[in-house]
Amino acid sequence: MSDSTASARASEPLAEDLARARERVNGIIIDKREVIDLAFSALLAGGHLLIEDLPGVGKTTLAQALSLSIGGSWQRIQFTSDMLPADILGVSVFRRQDERFEFHPGPIFANVVLADEINRATPRTQSALLEAMAEGQVTVDGRTHRLPQPFFVIATQNPLDLTGTYPLPDSQLDRFLLRTRIGYPSQEEERRLLIEPDRRDLLADMDPVLDPERVIELIGTATALHLSEPVLDYIQALVAATRGHPAVRAGLSPRAALALTQTARAHALVMQQDFCLPDNVRTVFPALAGHRLQPVTESAQSGADIANEILEATPVP
Repeated sequence: MSDSTASARASEPLAEDLARARERVNGIIIDKREVIDLAFSALLAGGHLLIEDLPGVGKTTLAQALSLSIGGSWQRIQFTSDMLPADILGVSVFRRQDERFEFHPGPIFANVVLADEINRATPRTQSALLEAMAEGQVTVDGRTHRLPQPFFVIATQNPLDLTGTYPLPDSQLDRFLLRTRIGYPSQEEERRLLIEPDRRDLLADMDPVLDPERVIELIGTATALHLSEPVLDYIQALVAATRGHPAVRAGLSPRAALALTQTARAHALVMQQDFCLPDNVRTVFPALAGHRLQPVTESAQSGADIANEILEATPVP
């Protein structure tokens, strides 16, 4: 038996566990399979996820269900206007008996962190997440502390026209690999919500399918997934189209192009494929590019609209 065949067979149980985790979350958040697949894609691409929508459509429930399905440690941080960076990162406390400072980790030290209603906090507090999300570490009082791996932030955000919200700056938005919405359920699925057990009760009975070690292994598998030359050409064509579009201030950066490549691979793995297809790129592109494309002028056309326009205008290989 060749090494590649043995490796493929060894990874089959892992792929089955990933499929079971997806189905477990689908059992909690009904009628939103595409959003759930994007959430798993962000995780397996080593990025972070921003869910932006109205209150009450299931943002927090989705984050909790995903957290529970992959196991490991997790924390929920409810962002408020009076929160300080130390409330997230932790503090150094002086121990008189030892005459030294001892670091007390904050809730950011977990495998999965739910940053609930992140835009209710002030920009100063929002910025506390920048180093953590980009480098997997935090620095407090000049000392650097590594975060557990995998480290995955799922943030929820209320629409900016709601009272008491602070817009995320571009630098903070760029730390989120994908941004998506949940939206209202269909009439049929909403009927299920009305007659089935409360989602919180279902969450209470939910057991993990994966664990941190297997998630790290899945991230490695996604990174190694085959990407053909035509798919790479397609990715570069989309990126080039954002840079030449007259309605945006600046197109996607090389870092965003790398992120698009890795996210497409991760989505292919989530969809149980052995290689990446243009359809994977098309699926993740609006969620990856929409919050990175800033319109030149205030208009009805958003970054997501521009991303979809570029998708339609760029030939698919």
